[in-house]
Amino acid sequence: MKSLKDFVFKGRRTIVRCDFNVPIEEGEVADDFRIKKTLSTIEYLKERGAKVVLISHLGDPQGRDEHYSLQPIAKRLSLLLGERVNFFNDCQGAALEKKLMAMPDGQVALLENLRFYPGEKKNDIAFAKAVAQLGEIYISEAFSVAHRSHASIVHLPQLIPSGIGFLFGKELTVLLRVREDPIRPLVTIIGGVKISSKMAAAHKLLSLSDHLLLGGQIANMILRVKGISLGKPWPEEKIIELIKNFKLTNTKIHLPVDVVVSPNQHGETYIRETGPGSVRKEEEIFDIGPETIETFSKIIGQAKTIIWAGPLGLAEDEKFRKGTASVAKKISENREAFSLIGGGDTINNIKKLGLSDKFSYVSTGGGAMLAYLTNEAMPGIKALNS
Repeated sequence: MKSLKDFVFKGRRTIVRCDFNVPIEEGEVADDFRIKKTLSTIEYLKERGAKVVLISHLGDPQGRDEHYSLQPIAKRLSLLLGERVNFFNDCQGAALEKKLMAMPDGQVALLENLRFYPGEKKNDIAFAKAVAQLGEIYISEAFSVAHRSHASIVHLPQLIPSGIGFLFGKELTVLLRVREDPIRPLVTIIGGVKISSKMAAAHKLLSLSDHLLLGGQIANMILRVKGISLGKPWPEEKIIELIKNFKLTNTKIHLPVDVVVSPNQHGETYIRETGPGSVRKEEEIFDIGPETIETFSKIIGQAKTIIWAGPLGLAEDEKFRKGTASVAKKISENREAFSLIGGGDTINNIKKLGLSDKFSYVSTGGGAMLAYLTNEAMPGIKALNS
């Protein structure tokens, strides 16, 4: 896998695959964490006279949809770089190729959303070839989507000379160290709502970890399927099969011993704390309770390496944020541990809590981080290596 140091960029159209899938509110970027992470590579390319061509996806549009345009990102990039970033409302075609060729060396352009074309998610080589016509070198800064089999991730780096940027390299260095040589005890905390991928990751991380703390929907589903808790909703069949293989007799596994419940996510009727076995059929679990917070905090306090992916409850609602906030604070207080966190929801929560700079490393990937830590196939890395 090549790095930036392996190329001569002067005068060459350099496609940089970024992950600018960031929240947009009222036409403005609401969180530019991922954008800022790419700036060192963009500045490096500018200084070396590259014609910098940034590409990305945003959201999951079904065809061209201006609500998912990357134009607000071009505006934020212009502010961050202190100069105008050219925005083009397409990402393929001969007319666009001519415009990019005419760009002065050291200038930056951002192309329109790759997912406006179905070929991106379909991993269509014809679409990749069309995008490849726009550049002479491909640099990936999209570690966070390297676990996806999409055209700009898999085919594009194989069509023109390719390598990785500073961010991608940093992700690999940090995650490899945690995966291969962690300082123990290693504590993994998994929450969030993406049950299928998180459940599979939890199985694999169990062998890496000394303690596995579970919250959020993954814990709720385990409690229901194992017959410990009632409540809603009931998981789909493939989730049930994953959970059946999860052995609760393993002393590494820590599930909530008390929970915060309500009949609905707004907590309008009532909110109460109870044991998992006392959840009523009309109730849902929206947070971990105080005893669980205390138990989890004690384990976190003794850790030397911490991996965290996913909030432990419905943390976007202040009424159900206590578990996530308490865990975040406890991790930040453990100065002896190397703390690694990832995932959009987790990052958003620590930002709200003002703790963004209190963790050892904040990964731009959630699913990609877990995939790499569990040695899953990463199509984007395989493509860059080949």
